Amino acid sequence: MPPIDFSFDAVIIGAGAAGLFCAAQAGQRGLKVLLIDHADKVAEKIRISGGGRCNFTNRDLDPAAPHKYFVGQNPQFCRSALSRYTPADFTALLQKHGIAFHEKHKGQLFADRSAEDIIAMLLAECAQGAVERWQPCSVKKISFLAGSASPDCPHSYQIDTSRGAVQARSLVVATGGLSIPKIGATDFGYRLAQQFGVPVVERRPGLVPLTFDGDAWQPYAQLAGLALPVRISTGGKKNHMAFDEDLLFTHRGLSGPGVLQISSYWHAGTPVVINLAPGAPLAEALLQAKTRSRKLIANELATLVPSRLADTWAQRNAQWQRPVNEASDKALAQLAEQLARWELTPTGTEGYRKAEVTLGGVDTRALSQQTMECRTQPGLYFIGEVVDVTGWLGGYNFQWAWSSAFACAQALPPTPP
Repeated sequence: MPPIDFSFDAVIIGAGAAGLFCAAQAGQRGLKVLLIDHADKVAEKIRISGGGRCNFTNRDLDPAAPHKYFVGQNPQFCRSALSRYTPADFTALLQKHGIAFHEKHKGQLFADRSAEDIIAMLLAECAQGAVERWQPCSVKKISFLAGSASPDCPHSYQIDTSRGAVQARSLVVATGGLSIPKIGATDFGYRLAQQFGVPVVERRPGLVPLTFDGDAWQPYAQLAGLALPVRISTGGKKNHMAFDEDLLFTHRGLSGPGVLQISSYWHAGTPVVINLAPGAPLAEALLQAKTRSRKLIANELATLVPSRLADTWAQRNAQWQRPVNEASDKALAQLAEQLARWELTPTGTEGYRKAEVTLGGVDTRALSQQTMECRTQPGLYFIGEVVDVTGWLGGYNFQWAWSSAFACAQALPPTPP
C-alpha cells in the first residue's frame, strides 16, 4: 500500500451539487473534509442547467408527499431528507448570499443573473467550512479497513488517488449518474456500490427526448422547431401518468418539457398518448365551421392549433384535404379525435447524451433514509443522483441533492481524538 499522506473525518467523491453542499455542511460542523473530483471544474451540471441560470429548487414541493414528484422503486424514501432541508431552507441560503432569484413556471426557481452565482455560493460555503478540495484528482482504489482504528473508531477507508493516499472514517459518494457524459459523467458510483455489495437498480436515461422510426416519423420531421402546449400521458390504469406541458417537435422525434417529464414514466414498447389541443372544442368548432365556411379544413383547423401542424395533419387523410363545408361529419369527428388522442409508440430515446438525469441507481433499501449511510457497509454514504431517486423536471432533482447532502452531513461522525 502507498504511504498515507493525510487523514480526514470524511472524504467526499464528486464535486457536483450534492458533493459541494455536503462538504460545506460537514465542514461547518467542524469536521475535517476532503472533496475529490476527477474533472477540472466543479458543478458543471449546475453551470449548464436552466439555460445557464440553474433551476435550483421548486417551491411547490411538498416534502410529505414525495411520490408526487419523484420516481424510483421507493419514492417515499426521500421524505425524511426533504422534510429536514426544504426549498425554503435553500432559498434562505441564497438570500443570505445576496443572490436574487425568480419563479418562472409552476414553482420553478431560477437565479436572476447566472448559475455561476450558485456555484460561487457553494464554494464560499465550502471555504467557510475549511473544506480541502483536490481537482482534478482521480481515485485509483478504495479499501475498507475494519478493526484498524481505536475502539471508538472501529473502521476507516483508505482512498488511493492520483495525489496520494488518504484515510477517513467516512466515505461519501456523490458522483452523480450517467447523463451528459460530455461534462464528465461516469459509472464510478455504481461500480463502487457493487464493490461493497450494495445493490444497484437498473439504470436508464430520464428526462430525455423520445425518438421514432425514421420512415414513420418522416411526415412529422418537417414540424421540427414547432412548440405547443399539450397533454401527454402514458401507462395503464394503475400506472397512468399525464402532464400538461409544452411539446417540441424535432427532426428525430419529440422533446420539450412535457416529453421530458413523461419519459421518466415511459417504458420501451408502450405508447404515449398526446392531446395536441387540450381545452379546445375541436369537434364542435369544426362542425360549426362546416355551416358557415368554404375554407379548406386545414385553414379552419389553423384557428385551433398552429398552422404548420394543421397543414401537416390534413395531409394524413384525403378526406381532410377539401373545403370544410364539403367534409362529412364523420371525417371531421375523426380528425378531432385523432388530434385529441394521438397515440404513437417511441422506438427509443436520445440516450444519456441528451438525458438530464439517470433513472435507477443505488437501491434505497440499502440505505438509511435518515443518514444516507449503507445499512450493511458502515461509514459508506450515497447522496444525490447516484441514488435511485429521480425528480420531475423543474428543480426537484437539485432539491434532492441539497436535502440528501444535508441529511448525510448532519450524520457524519467526527473521528475521535
